[in-house]
Parts: sequence; structure tokens; C-alpha cells
Amino acid sequence: MNSTDYKQRLGKLIQENRVSRKMTQTELAKELGTSQSAINRIEKGNQNISIEMLARISDVLESNLVMLNNTGKINFKVHGGKKLSGSIEVKTSKNAAVGLLCASLLNKGKTTLRRVARIEEVYRIIEVLESIGVKTKWLDNNDLEIVPPARLRLEDMDVAAAKRTRTVIMFLGPLLHQYKEFKLPFAGGCNLGTRTVEPHLVGLKAFGMDVIAAPNTDYYQAVVTEKGPEKTILLTERGDTVTENVIMAAALYDGTTTIRNASPNYMVQDVCFFLQKLGVKIDGIGTTTLRIRGKRSINQNVEYSPSEDPIEAMSFIAAGIVTNSEITITRAPIEFIELELAVLEGMGLNYELSEEYVARNGSTRLVDVHLKQSKLVAPKDKLHSMPFPGVNMDNLPFLGLIATVAKGRSLVHDWSYENRAIYFTELSKLNANVEMVDPHRIYLHGPTRWKPGDIVAPPALRPSVVILIAMLAAPGVSVLRDVYSINRGYEDLANRLNSLGAHIETVQGI
Repeated sequence: MNSTDYKQRLGKLIQENRVSRKMTQTELAKELGTSQSAINRIEKGNQNISIEMLARISDVLESNLVMLNNTGKINFKVHGGKKLSGSIEVKTSKNAAVGLLCASLLNKGKTTLRRVARIEEVYRIIEVLESIGVKTKWLDNNDLEIVPPARLRLEDMDVAAAKRTRTVIMFLGPLLHQYKEFKLPFAGGCNLGTRTVEPHLVGLKAFGMDVIAAPNTDYYQAVVTEKGPEKTILLTERGDTVTENVIMAAALYDGTTTIRNASPNYMVQDVCFFLQKLGVKIDGIGTTTLRIRGKRSINQNVEYSPSEDPIEAMSFIAAGIVTNSEITITRAPIEFIELELAVLEGMGLNYELSEEYVARNGSTRLVDVHLKQSKLVAPKDKLHSMPFPGVNMDNLPFLGLIATVAKGRSLVHDWSYENRAIYFTELSKLNANVEMVDPHRIYLHGPTRWKPGDIVAPPALRPSVVILIAMLAAPGVSVLRDVYSINRGYEDLANRLNSLGAHIETVQGI
């Protein structure tokens, strides 16, 4: 069967499913954030369709239109060694989006989030929200409308979807003022070693929440005897989700809460800016001490635009550097990548920044980053992350990747997660010189003369993207298998890199 016949058969299948769902082309287009004419071309077999788009159509029509292969896994075939050129726009933050989806549970009115990243992690949280009675609707431009029911059906929660994301732990803060007792499945998501939820429980206990994970169960049992904090809440870990959880608990407490050792990171700031639009008073945004004056109830229609993703910005910076290309990354949130750029400047990176401008949320500072071809040398000090405003722990893998093309020996110390540094050894399959010291430290010897390889993507987002970017630099054809972890955190990454001149095919069953 030739490609034209295949597209026509697929188009007819989509049309039949749409009609059976009593949807017009216009209605389907609106759900997908595309045009009616595009749907018309797809149904007539006159338009190429990516696997990502096919998956979205399947979701909207509630029909598994095509079984990808026996495992349902998607792979990337990368034709590497090509120079990149042009500009690419940074999309809104994945971590901000999932925090804001959880924060929407605080609001009894309609929440509209603008330009939300359409990624697997967001889809999983939406599935969980819809299973407990929240109505969600995709509008034009990837805007997402969220309307809660009068009472959530927590007993109907989609456990399978909840277990595939760590974000579900952030339901604790919004729910503790609304329900005296409830259960949440254990958090899942990336395989990044042990991450305890104890700091969450310590922070939320101040509001009267006790959480028990009984032996031989797979859920947290939460019991609430509602009260207010008797003193300042000192977080035992300056974690992003921990801070967001306690902030959301404070938002529905009719009193003043002071939080110390709070994370001032980008996704935390987005949740704070969103809550301010709902009338919650917050002082100290961007610092480690927050003072929050909450409201007993929140019921208003609100619109909010999440800020751009600094980790995605760093991904594209790494792609440009590793392929020795001149590209421009637009709408980069400079506050959250300026230290990383300073480290790279010390390694010899040449780049220019535009004048600053303000993000759509009215607060976050953005710039355009223009990369120039550079000859990099290994940094004098080790590469390591710290809580914001230090180098972001999610950006450290990209700094390590960049070190593989720098002349000399670089030490990367990834202390934050057990075993994540081990993933760098996968780069040796592409001819990188990787010397393992222990599960947290590796030496990288550069510059690397890349060779193509066939690699199964690690079960973690950033290490998987690091391997994909390295494959862009490796002349020849490489295969990255089972890229679900990438689709968890990046929207249409392959096609967006292709817009810069990369050649990545989304394939199945190879």
C-alpha cells in the first residue's frame, strides 16, 4: 500500500469516528487547536499526520485509531551531523502547568490557562482531574478551560493515570481544606531514584493534615483536623513541589502563613502569580520567605498565562552548542538561565542577548538568546546544581552534555538524585569519553568525535533529551527507542528541532 492510499484510509477512519461521535469538523478542530480546513485535508487523505497528532485525535475521539506496535512504543530515528539554523520559540513551562492544574482545584470558578504545553504529563493530570468530576476543554492556541464540580468525586480517581505522574502529590495542599478524609495513589513519574514525600507531610501538618502510608497499600490516607499554623512553617527541604503544596494549603487558610526555606524557583513563582489573581495576598515572591494571607473560599473566573520554560530554553541552547550552530532561542526566561549562561561564558561560549521584555503573565523577564559558533574549554570548577538561584538541577544534564564538546576534562557532580549521573554513561555509546567516579560524579573528556548509536531512552526526561541532542551531533543514523519520557515534558520536540534543520523521524516498530 503506498503512502497516498494509507493517508486516505486513515482519513476515512478519522472521519467515521468523528461522525459517530456526532462532532463536526469545526468542533474536532477546536478540540485539537487546529483549523477546520486542516481536518478536512486530513480526512481526505491530503495531509501528512504525525504520530503525536494521531494520538491527540485518538484522545479526542476516544478511539485507539492505530496500534503503534505490540508495545505501543514510539522511537526517533535521528539523521545526525547537520548544522542547525534559524530561531525557535520557547513554549510555556511544563512544571508551571502541572502546578497550576493542581492550584485550579482551589477555585470554584472557571480557570482558563493560556498556551498550555500539550504534553503527556499535562494529559495525565487532566485525566486525573476529569475522573474526579472536573470538566476540562481545550480552546484555540492551546488554551485550557477548567471547571470544577460542586464536589469532587475523589473515590472515582483514575488511579492508573495518577500513578504515572509525581504531580498528584500536589493535590494534598488544595484538598486539605475541602475534605476531612481522602486517599491519593502513590506518586509515580520519572525514575530518578528515591524521593521522599516526608517534607510535604511536615509542611502540611501545620494545617492539621496527617498522612499515613499503611503497609501493603499503594495509597496515602489523609485525615484532616483543620487548624491554622501556630508558628512559621520551616520547610525541611527547599523543594519546588513541597513549596507549592504548602502555598496552596495557605491559600485557603483565612489567616496569615509564613513559610521559610521556600523555593523561589520559576514554577513556584507562577503558582504565586496565579493565586494573586485569585485574591490571595503573597509577599516575598522570588525569595525564600513567603507571607501568605489566604481566603476562606475562592470562587471567581480567572485567566492566567504560564511563563516560558527555562529548561526547554536550556535544551535548545545545548542543541545549538553541541552541533556548533548559530541559532536564536526566543522568549527565554533569563532569570532562570542567567547563571547557566555565565558558566558557559566562562567555558568560552559566544552569545548575545536581546533587550529584556515581559512575559504574558506580566512578571517574568524574557530575552532572546543568539548563539554564535564557539570553541569551548572545560570549566575550571566542577559542574553542579543548587537550589534556585543556583544552577537548576534540571539544567545540569545539559551542562554535562555541553562539556562533552569542550576541550579538557570536566567533573559533573549530580548530587540531587540517586544514580542520575549514571545516565551519562549512555553517551559512551555515541563515542563520548565518560569516566564514572560514583553514582553521583562523572568525568567527561572532550571534545567528542561523535558516532551514531542505537539506545533505549532512559526512564527519565532530561537524560533522554540529552541523548537525543547528542544524536543530532553524531554524523550518520542513530535510533532512540521508547521516547515516552521525552513526550512527558516536551511538546512536539522532534518537529520543532526539525524546523531548525535537524532530521528526526518519528517511527514505530523498527
